[in-house]
Order: sequence, then C-alpha cells, then structure tokens
Amino acid sequence: MRRKVQAEYSKYRILVLDDEIGVIDSLKVVLKRSGYIVDGETNPLKAVELLKNGEYHMLILDFLMTPIHGDKVVEMVREFNSELYILLLTGHKDLAPPVDTMRTLDIQGYCEKSNRFEQLTMMIESGIKTIGHLEEIRAKTKELECVYDKLQKHYYDTIDLIRMAVNTKDVYTRGHSDRVAYYAMKIAETMGCAEEDINILNVGCRFHDIGKIGTPDSVLLKTSKLTDDEYDEIKKHPNAGARILAHMPIFADIIPIVKYHHERIDGNGYPEGLAGNDIPMLVRIATVSDAFDAMTSSRAYRKKMDLDYAIAQLIAGKGIQFDETVVDVFVTLLEHFDDMEQEIETNMSTEVKQYYQHA
Repeated sequence: MRRKVQAEYSKYRILVLDDEIGVIDSLKVVLKRSGYIVDGETNPLKAVELLKNGEYHMLILDFLMTPIHGDKVVEMVREFNSELYILLLTGHKDLAPPVDTMRTLDIQGYCEKSNRFEQLTMMIESGIKTIGHLEEIRAKTKELECVYDKLQKHYYDTIDLIRMAVNTKDVYTRGHSDRVAYYAMKIAETMGCAEEDINILNVGCRFHDIGKIGTPDSVLLKTSKLTDDEYDEIKKHPNAGARILAHMPIFADIIPIVKYHHERIDGNGYPEGLAGNDIPMLVRIATVSDAFDAMTSSRAYRKKMDLDYAIAQLIAGKGIQFDETVVDVFVTLLEHFDDMEQEIETNMSTEVKQYYQHA
C-alpha cells in the first residue's frame, strides 16, 4: 500500500524555500520518504528563478527570510504562475502576514514550524490531492473542449454544405454570401464594431440565404417576373433559414441576420415588418451589404447593375429601406471598390474558387 502511495506522489515536484538549510534537509528526508520529488533553496530570488524555469507543483516557504520575506516571494511568483500551490511556514506566529494578504496572494495553506512534521505532511498530502483533482478537471475540460471544437466544426461543415447546395441550385448567386460577408465586415470595422460582432457578421452573412435550400427551383431559377404566389414563396427563406439553424445553440447569435436581412427601416420588409431601431444594427449592416451585392451581380432575370447606379439606389433608400449611417459608411468605402474586389479575389481560397468555377 505504501509503495502505491509513493508511486502516486512520485510525479509531484516540490520546492522548499527556507533560509535555514537544516529545515530544508529535514523536510527533504520526510517528503522523499513519502515519494515526492523535492528540491531545496535558501535564497528567495534564486527560488523564484527556479520556479520560472522549472515545473513545480507546490512551493513550501518560510515567511521571515532575507533579502525578501515570503509574501514578497509569493507576489513575484504570482506574476507568472497563478496556479502553483503554496504553503507558508513561520516560526513566529505573531509576525505572520495578515489573512487578507494570504488570500490576496492565493496562499493555500499556513503552518507553524515545529520539530514534528505530522501537521505539515498532512497539509502537503491534502494539497497534493487537491492538485491531482485540479489536473483531472483540467484534463477533462481540455478533452471536452476538443470534443466541442470537433462537433462545432462538423456543424459548420454541415451547414456550409447546405449553403453550397443553395449556390449549386442558383449559378447566379455563387460567391454572393462570401461577398456580402466581406462588405459587412468592412462596414463594421469602419464603424468601430467589436471583434465579436464582426465575427458574427462574417458567419451570419455567409449563411444568410441558407433557407433558399427549400425554395423550389421553378421559383429560384425563373428568368421572368415572379407572380405574387412565387414572390411569397421566396419570402419564406429567412424563416426557413432561421429554423435550420435554431436547433444548434452555437448559431444563436447569427439567427437574427438570417431571419431579418430583408427587413426595412420603414417597416415594410419581411418576415416580421420590423422598423427602425427594432432591427438590430448587425442586421442593418448585413441588409445594405446584401442589397448592394444583389444589385451588382448578374441574376437569371437581369444583368448586373453598374456601380454608380447601385450606389445611387443605396442613397435613395436611406431612411426608407436602409440605415442611413450604414449607407454613408459603405458609400465612402465604395470609393475604393476596385481595391475591394481585388481583396475579395485574393482572399478567396483556391478550393472555394474551384467550387464556384466548376460547381
């Protein structure tokens, strides 16, 4: 049984810091008998360097030392290691640091020096068990994070396949979602949006038309004007896309973009007729980006519009269909439209380029 315990503790490395070599030697004998790997140091500054450069699980240190006391040593250690388990020793109870100081520095244990080591060894054993439990928790957490990352990647891959399936159905919209995402991110960056919001726009815009997977080809590919019934069919795609994504919590942040990208500032959009500030800002950015790329892309029923005309349409729709601030920012960006087109071409991966060319 004792050998089993020793083997269990043999993977843990302890540093003992005390300006009395006799204390270090005594502790080494006791702790090595229990199976621990133990190093000792009498100089506090050298001990800090050892902790910086070596892998230790626990620090046992004296409080009253020169040139610096134990609490200062801990303060220095906590600057680069917040997880090290620390036990503080003192032969002068009245001179021990205040409890608040020990809490602030995250000193896990405190023990008075004694010729008998029973209490200290029990505290060390308890600390090592705590360290072991924390290692198990970290390992399980890392394992779960890996599983989650894999699942998340599978979900994105699955949804991306559906998105590409939509593009396969409609040759005229290939690359549309990627360009909308690019324009939206540029607008958001210029407006000073947070990085998290820019990432949401990137993913949301790429998936904004995913609901069209359920739109009949006879409607989606029609080259003449849609009937009222056919237009009603097209208008179902925002809700359809939201339903596809609703089952996965990781897509919760992008659902508003998918569901509301055809809403209008004047409330005459669909599917819910939201108006003004009731439309989230990220959606308003996506809406302008989507409308612009739709106008400047060729469709089954018309050729693409030229840049000046598309810009004029955006300006005419300010405060009616589009958010005024978003349009103003985007129009300024479009002064460098040629550079933007080049950047889109450069950033598009070879794999995606081949897909759009040959799908």
